[in-house]
Amino acid sequence: MTDHPRHRQPYANVLETIAWTPLIRLTRVTQGFRTPVYGKAEFFNPGGSVKDRIGLPIIAEFERTGQLKPGGTVVEATSGNTGVGLAIAAALKGYKCIFTMPDKMSQEKVRLLKAFGAEVIITPTAVPPEHPDSYTSMAKRIAGETPNAVLANQFYNMTNPQAHYETTGPELWEQTGGRITHFVAGAGTGGTISGTGKYLKERNPKVQIVGADPVGSILAEVWRSNGANKPQGAPYKVEGVGQDKVPGALDLSVIDEYQSVSDRDAFAMARRLTREEGLFVGGSAGMIAHAALNVARRINDPDACVVTVLCDTGERYLSKLFNDEWMRENQLLDPEKMTLGQLLAMKGGDIPALVSAAPGMSVRQALGLMSLHNVSQLPVMDGPSCVGSVSESVLSVRGLEDTKVLERTVSDVMDGPFPVVDAPMAVDAAVKLLGRNNPAVLVRDHGTVQGILTRSDLLQYVMAR
Repeated sequence: MTDHPRHRQPYANVLETIAWTPLIRLTRVTQGFRTPVYGKAEFFNPGGSVKDRIGLPIIAEFERTGQLKPGGTVVEATSGNTGVGLAIAAALKGYKCIFTMPDKMSQEKVRLLKAFGAEVIITPTAVPPEHPDSYTSMAKRIAGETPNAVLANQFYNMTNPQAHYETTGPELWEQTGGRITHFVAGAGTGGTISGTGKYLKERNPKVQIVGADPVGSILAEVWRSNGANKPQGAPYKVEGVGQDKVPGALDLSVIDEYQSVSDRDAFAMARRLTREEGLFVGGSAGMIAHAALNVARRINDPDACVVTVLCDTGERYLSKLFNDEWMRENQLLDPEKMTLGQLLAMKGGDIPALVSAAPGMSVRQALGLMSLHNVSQLPVMDGPSCVGSVSESVLSVRGLEDTKVLERTVSDVMDGPFPVVDAPMAVDAAVKLLGRNNPAVLVRDHGTVQGILTRSDLLQYVMAR
C-alpha cells in the first residue's frame, strides 16, 4: 500500500477534513486512450461534494466583516451541494440555515439539507432568474426580511473562486507534480473553474482550461461568442452546472475551450464511472468526464495529463439517473435490446415454433403442410441441419405450370437454406440478415434449432417498438 500521511492524527472537527481529496486515474472508461485522465474525487469531502470547499470560507468572511453575528441565519439559493457545505460549517458555528432550491433537484438533496437542520423552500425551475419566484430571487427576499441574516450569494461572492484558488489549484499542481496540461470542469457558479484555472495558469500559462456545459445552458454559447450573443436557456436535467445567465463568480477569460454535453451523454458517463471505475458520482461529474475524455481522445498524447472534477456523490441521485424507470420516462436510457430468443418466446400462438420439411418429402406434402399451419415458407431440415428452404409462392407457381412438380421431392426444387443465428443475438442485428431473397432466420440455442422468425415477425416487432 502507498504510504498516505493524511488521517494519521485526530482532527479538532469535521471542517478540518475538507479538501486534499484523492486524484484517481481513470483506467476502464479510457481503454485504448494514450492520454492519461485523472479524476479529482471531491465526493471524499465530508459533505460529499466540491462545494464543501466554499462553505466555511464564505461564513468566515461574513464573520470577519461583522455581517454575521452569533445566532444569525445563513440564506442561500442552492442546487443542494453548496447548501450542504454551508450547513456543515453552520452546524459547528451555531447558525441557522434557510435554503431555496429549484423543484428539479433530487429528493435526496432536499432530505439531506433537512437532516442538517436547514429549512428548505422549493421554487419552480421554469421561471426566469429575475422572476420573484425563482430560487435566487426568493433567497434574496428571505435574506432581506430575516433579522441578522446574510445571503451567501455563491454566484457573485468572490470568496467562492478564491477558495479554489487557495485549495483546489495548489492540490492539483502538487498531486500531478506540475505535469497537469488540461483541467476540465463545469460551471454552475463558476467558482471551481475560475479559481482553479487562475492558479494553474499562474503556475504554467500553457495549461488548458476546458469548460463543460449542459446542452440548454447559455454559458458555452456566451463564451464562444465572446459575450456578443445573449442566448435563451432551455431546460436540462443535469443538476448543479450551467446557467441561464452568467454569474459574477465566473471568469470566462480563464477558459480556453467550452464543450456542450447532452443529458444523455452526461448520465451515461456517470453510470459508466460507477459501474466500471467504482466511482459513485453524480450527473455533473459524468458531464465533465465526458468532455475530459473528448479532450484526451483528441490530443492523443501520453505525455499530457488531463484532470477532471468528480463533483459529488451519486447517492444524491438514486431516484434519478441511477433509477432506470426515471431514465426511461425521460427518454435518457436506450431501450433494452431484445434478443431473438426472447422474441421467439413471445411469438407463441397455435403454430409450432418450427414447422419444417424433410428433403424426401414431396412438393404436394410441403404445400399441404404450409396450408395446414398457415405459413408461407419452410426450412428444409436434414436432422439438425438446415439444407434448404421452400416457399409457398414459388412452389405454387411451378406446380401450376407443371403438375408433375407436385410429385417431385423437396430436395429437387428447394432454394438455399435460411441463415441460422444464435438466440442471444439482438433483434436489430438480425434485421440486417433479412432481404428480398432471405425471408426468415432460424434461431439456435445451445446447438439446436428452436424455431423460425420471419420477415413479418421482425417487422411486427419493429412497428410495436
